Amino acid sequence: METITLGRSGLSVSRIGFGGIPITRRTFDDAVSVVRRALDLGVTFIDTANSYLDSEEKIGRAIAGRRRGVVLASKSGATTRQGIVEHIELSLRRLRTDHIDLYQLHNLSKPENWEVAQGPAGALEGLRLAQEQGKVGHVGVTSHSLDLARSLVESDCFETVMLPFNVIIHEAEEELLPLARSENVGFIAMKPMGGGELTDADLAVRWLCGFQDVQVLVGFEREEEVEEVAALAEAAEPLSDEELREVERIRRETGPLFCRRCGYCQPCPEGVPVSMVMVFGSLMKRFGPEVAARRWGTSVEKARACTECGACEEKCPYGLPIRERLKEMVSTYESILAGTYVEGT
Repeated sequence: METITLGRSGLSVSRIGFGGIPITRRTFDDAVSVVRRALDLGVTFIDTANSYLDSEEKIGRAIAGRRRGVVLASKSGATTRQGIVEHIELSLRRLRTDHIDLYQLHNLSKPENWEVAQGPAGALEGLRLAQEQGKVGHVGVTSHSLDLARSLVESDCFETVMLPFNVIIHEAEEELLPLARSENVGFIAMKPMGGGELTDADLAVRWLCGFQDVQVLVGFEREEEVEEVAALAEAAEPLSDEELREVERIRRETGPLFCRRCGYCQPCPEGVPVSMVMVFGSLMKRFGPEVAARRWGTSVEKARACTECGACEEKCPYGLPIRERLKEMVSTYESILAGTYVEGT
């Protein structure tokens, strides 16, 4: 598989990276098989986080005996020195390794959290200490805020930046990506499938492969998914004019107010599965209204318990009007049950 260099970190990584969230849904043995299949196909960059349930432990077992040649990345949402030092130690134990090649501040999307992280006894101090001890090789950051990401890249504190970047969420192409290049900061694209909004893997992967210095981080759950994406990346050709028109159509149809399925809105105080309800419209498009209602209607029904407290909107890094959307999805679901739903309304 093609390799690229992540900016001034000097880390040479496979163009396609392994995102560690989906394997949390698999058994240990199945998850290990998925990771090892990726390694067999030339995927050398594996990314996880201490907050991804048992992802680190599964990856640790999978890379046992194969650590050499793997660029291992993890991350923590801690903003204090003590917090991140504890998380690094936990990650090392779970991953069964004595060092992590790239450790990232996770979801640094609010200015106030950045202030704490770079201040006295902040997370940056903990990361520098871990580097001095040889426990961390390089320091990176992930964010869901394009505006803050610019400041993070310019801060000279990070060697890599990870941000949502795909056919739909493409704003980073105009300013952030050129800025990262000028600062020699490696760029890692998360959510290449738009958090599940995109269904055409060929279009999504080939669009991203058009950026020669962007590392594409894909969340894999099954071996066949790894095989499909690896094959697409190997044979990637520039998009045709017709395919570029399709990209524009998808952007117009999706619009900016769609759920990226990051899950930061959870948990809801009333037990509403917010992310699931937010993507109900997309599921209707993919499977049809009746099938979607039959499969995921129970989740939508729980949205009736919403008290409109706004906790979910405060946590959403994209500022989505979640309360309004939940009411819309409940109304849509009820119209499907009543047989009065009209497509396009």
